[in-house]
Amino acid sequence: MRVFVTGATGFVGSKLVPELVQAGHQVVGLTRSQEGANMLALAGVGWHRGDIEDLDSLRAGVNGCDGIIHTAFDHNFANFVANCRKDSRAIAALGDALEGTGRPIIITSGTGMGTARPSEPSTEDHFDPEHPNPRVASELAALELSRRGIDVRVMRLSQIHDRVRQGLVTYVAELARRKGVSAYVGEGLNRWSAAHVADTARLFRLALEKGEAGARYHAAAEEGIAFRRIAEVLGQRLGVPVTVISPGEAEGHFGWLAAFVDKDMSALSTKTRERLGWHPVGPGLLSDLQEWQASAA
Repeated sequence: MRVFVTGATGFVGSKLVPELVQAGHQVVGLTRSQEGANMLALAGVGWHRGDIEDLDSLRAGVNGCDGIIHTAFDHNFANFVANCRKDSRAIAALGDALEGTGRPIIITSGTGMGTARPSEPSTEDHFDPEHPNPRVASELAALELSRRGIDVRVMRLSQIHDRVRQGLVTYVAELARRKGVSAYVGEGLNRWSAAHVADTARLFRLALEKGEAGARYHAAAEEGIAFRRIAEVLGQRLGVPVTVISPGEAEGHFGWLAAFVDKDMSALSTKTRERLGWHPVGPGLLSDLQEWQASAA
């Protein structure tokens, strides 16, 4: 297949591109800079200039491609609500170019969208259109594409990691290093799911090759790691004390991260594994986090 990948030079996309190439696919990556174009050219793949705010460039990138994988997202969490709306518009634009073609698109969301009740693991087949997390906008946009007869598949990401980055945990780690203390809220028993970036790239490929229209998949190799355990590993590797703070102190300490640090973000991937034959083999989050801290300390 000839695959158009947005976010092709990003954290996940840069691992996804070689994954697709090694499986025999042709890739065209979206890039907004000449530097990104050069990176893609060096990787032996095509490139298309544009960005997720230039909707015409997105529509044009779809031309001549057999499938689309949309991984691009603006990760400036200070503008999280606006960025989720931006993603919704990008998904709609990509859908405009796909309508009536039968070609698939995989869009990206978060595992939290599959949570039916607090403290219960997220599941693939659940979606609450009234979910309070602003990222719901991405799945609402995907739902609209489905209603238009477009083959849209949803990839929900957990904390995607390697030894360089660990999703939201990277920001937690940087905060702990800056403040000289590693904190958790209350008992710290809320859990976060995770998956290695190489396993995640392979899952995107499997969803493209074997996925079904309207399906949702979970990139969650580990169902849930207690946030307290994450804080303890950070404290150990950074050489800073570990402390508990009350819910009322969370915003003052964590800032924008306070919206996440006391939430249970565990997720199951049982159906994903069964439906796509996904078998994650990468190291766990804490293992990668220890390596990152060892090199950063």
